[in-house]
Amino acid sequence: MGVADRLVTVFGGSGFIGRYLVKRLSARGDRVRVAVRDAENARFLQPMGDVGQIVSVSADIRDDDSVRSAMRGTDVAIFSVGILYNRGLRTFQSIHVEGAERVAEAAAEYGVGRLVLVSSLGADSSSESAYAASKAAGEARVRAAFPSVTVVRPGVVFGAEDRFFNRFAAIARMSPVLPIFGHGLRDAGGSRLQPVYVGDVADAIVRVLDTETSKGRTYELGGPRTYSYREIMELICRQTERRRLLAPVPFRVARIKALFLELLPTPPLTRDQLVLLSEDNVVADDTLGFSHLGMTPRSVESIVPRYLQRYRRRAAREPATSS
Repeated sequence: MGVADRLVTVFGGSGFIGRYLVKRLSARGDRVRVAVRDAENARFLQPMGDVGQIVSVSADIRDDDSVRSAMRGTDVAIFSVGILYNRGLRTFQSIHVEGAERVAEAAAEYGVGRLVLVSSLGADSSSESAYAASKAAGEARVRAAFPSVTVVRPGVVFGAEDRFFNRFAAIARMSPVLPIFGHGLRDAGGSRLQPVYVGDVADAIVRVLDTETSKGRTYELGGPRTYSYREIMELICRQTERRRLLAPVPFRVARIKALFLELLPTPPLTRDQLVLLSEDNVVADDTLGFSHLGMTPRSVESIVPRYLQRYRRRAAREPATSS
């Protein structure tokens, strides 16, 4: 089957990673079906391809019939749905575990040739984080239903639309203080992160689909450099040209504040996210990664300054630029 004949269904195709993936798949000639909760809100993706090449369909991954309907005729399926906090019926269990399993079962039922699961670098069944534990549980359920699945575990993903660098840059614009979380005042900001560019994650998924030996394997994707949490905050201050006090905040204190922030419609911080921030989020030494796909990931310094400049004081007087 040629690429032009292939139908790729991307569950969560309008999301942060999904939209970059849809663009790359359409550029190589794939027909792309974007399976999302609200098909109307995904129509912004259509100009990325030729007329009729990208089609959005409504699909609720919590519903068997909805998932099966979206899966019919699919040659390749990609699950790229994720949430950062529980809200109503959209919970880590219903999305990361049961939703992923439902898509894998439908893929097996309809004889889909390839399945890729976008998980998380922090996936760990023994983690105290409900998010990380649910990602690991989802991986296990998907492997049981579709043994040849390829699992991709990106670290903290950055890009123009990210909710990491943008979030803290927005805080730096409004507040004279940036919190540096830690178990105590001396070790604040010591946990390590390995941010990865969203475009590189999308490119890696495309390469996985072109690599027959990737079936049944797991790839951990991290950028070329690790940073401490404190170093990330210092980088944000430099790039936004703002002098801010980096104040150590013990996790036990931050949890109290997060308890109330969780009540907001879009919480800027949750107790579960604090657990993730307390753990290193880096690629293991003995795992497959970018190098096994013939790729060299781009650095934070080569991408982030282009979109953080809008948070500088003089940004309002300068023409806006996009990455």
